[in-house]
Amino acid sequence: MTTTDSGPATGLDAEGLRTRVAEFLADHDPATSDRLEFLRARFDAGLAWVHFPAGLGGLDAARELQSVVDAEFAAAGAPDNNPRRIGIGLGMAAPTILAFGSEELKKRLLRPLWTGEEVWCQLFSEPGAGSDLAALATRAVRDAGGEWVVNGQKVWTSSAHTAQWAILVTRTDPDVPKHQGMTYFVLDMTQPGVEVRPLRQITGEAEFNEVFLTDVRIPDAHRLGEVGAGWQVARTTLMNERVAIGGNAQPREGGMVGKVTQTWRERPELRTPELHDRLLRLWVEAEAFRLAGSRLRQQLAVGQPGPEGSGMKLAFARVAQALAALELELLGEAALRYDDWTMRRPELVDFTGRQAGYRYLRSKGNSIEGGTSEVLRNIIAERVLGLPAEPRTDTAVAWKDLPR
Repeated sequence: MTTTDSGPATGLDAEGLRTRVAEFLADHDPATSDRLEFLRARFDAGLAWVHFPAGLGGLDAARELQSVVDAEFAAAGAPDNNPRRIGIGLGMAAPTILAFGSEELKKRLLRPLWTGEEVWCQLFSEPGAGSDLAALATRAVRDAGGEWVVNGQKVWTSSAHTAQWAILVTRTDPDVPKHQGMTYFVLDMTQPGVEVRPLRQITGEAEFNEVFLTDVRIPDAHRLGEVGAGWQVARTTLMNERVAIGGNAQPREGGMVGKVTQTWRERPELRTPELHDRLLRLWVEAEAFRLAGSRLRQQLAVGQPGPEGSGMKLAFARVAQALAALELELLGEAALRYDDWTMRRPELVDFTGRQAGYRYLRSKGNSIEGGTSEVLRNIIAERVLGLPAEPRTDTAVAWKDLPR
């Protein structure tokens, strides 16, 4: 028996999954298999997302067992799907499609998303609706044939210049309060009417984009959730996004803290008692943040992401910026120069493989992307700590009547 023709596997334990991986590897030698064909076969065997349904990359197994599968493949030297390159698809689009997509959409989109054949981007923020996403104005109007015609502008869109697909939130009813008149779609980024323009950043790169949508047509079959229920769908995406940004697995001294401590150890002549104290405090914070992320992933294994992910993302931004600033002070004016300051269109943001000056400048975006720190503090206060909500006067007013 091969793993590719097996059915649902509810109740699989770690040893059962190790057996399945071993059977798969016996049929698909990583050393001789084509990388893409290997990844496609792994998805079809249910060993991509083990907690997803059978037939959609999973085995209906417990979510926490994914680490067992990943460890077995890594030990065998198997190719991965380059998760950093397709992080938006893996962390945001996939769980939203699984929760709200039709069976046809799930079968069409999830496999090439996981294998990396199709890159995804996220069309949420707008020039007039950043932190307040529900104020968005991009308009989708249903025509007589049942298709949706979309016009508007999105901004701060990572990977739009390489993406095949996008998750898109639109305004479909301006006559109701802002949270009620939104509808969520998946959009083919290669079709007519989609224009992607680069946004140059302080780092010298154009990692982000602005996207203009002009009479873009979307079939109703590409809608996720009900008409007018886009806010509920978007919340699923946003909660998963914050976990993806703030809750990634890291070894001790992984990420930014590892780069700063490496500099500290290699350059003893730069040390001062004051910088030493700051580094110790940040090291402890980074370690506490890492362990909290591990606990959050355990919670995710038994349910959907909740507002706790906002706390992780908030902590990630603060610690990363403080570490980048400390490294800049440690290196002095030399840190302000880095070799590859140029107008580039990168596929990936590289926080740790670049020089200190780049890390310092790029870290400034950490407190904006994936939800601003101010908005995240409100979420934590209201939904985690149970504090009284801020007064809101616009929740019962039709979107068209809101001042803009």
